[in-house]
Amino acid sequence: MVWIMGVGIALGLAVFSHRYRWWRSPVPDSRPRILMYHMVAEHRPGAAFNKLRVPPARFEEQVKWLADHGYYFALMSELANPDVLPDKSVAITFDDGYEDNYLNAHPVLVKYRARATLYLVEDRFDRDWSVSKKSHHDSGELKAEAKLKDDQVVEMIASGVWALGGHTATHANLNKIDSIAKGREIGGSKKRLEQKFGVRLSSFAYPFGIFTEDDVPYVKEAGYDTAVSTIEGIDVSVTESRFALKRIKISGKDGKLAFLLRMRTGKRG
Repeated sequence: MVWIMGVGIALGLAVFSHRYRWWRSPVPDSRPRILMYHMVAEHRPGAAFNKLRVPPARFEEQVKWLADHGYYFALMSELANPDVLPDKSVAITFDDGYEDNYLNAHPVLVKYRARATLYLVEDRFDRDWSVSKKSHHDSGELKAEAKLKDDQVVEMIASGVWALGGHTATHANLNKIDSIAKGREIGGSKKRLEQKFGVRLSSFAYPFGIFTEDDVPYVKEAGYDTAVSTIEGIDVSVTESRFALKRIKISGKDGKLAFLLRMRTGKRG
């Protein structure tokens, strides 16, 4: 009986180790972490995109942990000059522009004196951009999700807690559009958002994380200083990777242990 218990414990530890890879070497604190969020909202029963929904209580737990452990909350504009950043810097980023960023994330950031960069889709209303990546994602779930109103974005920026970044005009899949459309989606949307909100956009996020080296010149030509991908991890050099920066994906389905491991190594498992 004892040996059966021993085998069970050993198998359990093996599964745990395989899932979380806790044994990975930690990434030095001198390398900034860039966190990727989408929504701060409760999960919905049967929803396909709950991994994009970090429950509000869990989001506050994560921000509080960062604040309690002495992390500096950097804006993405500061990563253009990473050498001046202190050790233990973290850049919180939000993609797309969901209204819960204002309703649920903003109060938490204010409470803990944290800051974040919002990668805002310019034409974000009544769009089901998930089908641009996978045609079978046609449930309309993301289309129905409430998006940020312009006056909410104005308030967020004015608070000093948020900086604005670009995320194309329509959340376009860059692999599926021609060069003229890329210029309009990347550079055109940047100019229009800057005019509307009266701020400079210094950082860009590739929609779906889909891009090639051919897309980088459009980002540079538009006047962006940095660009983030959805490649998971922590860059060795922000300067060398400034137009394809890695991010740490924060999933709504992960608990505290997964978050801590991601902060430690850049990856969950």
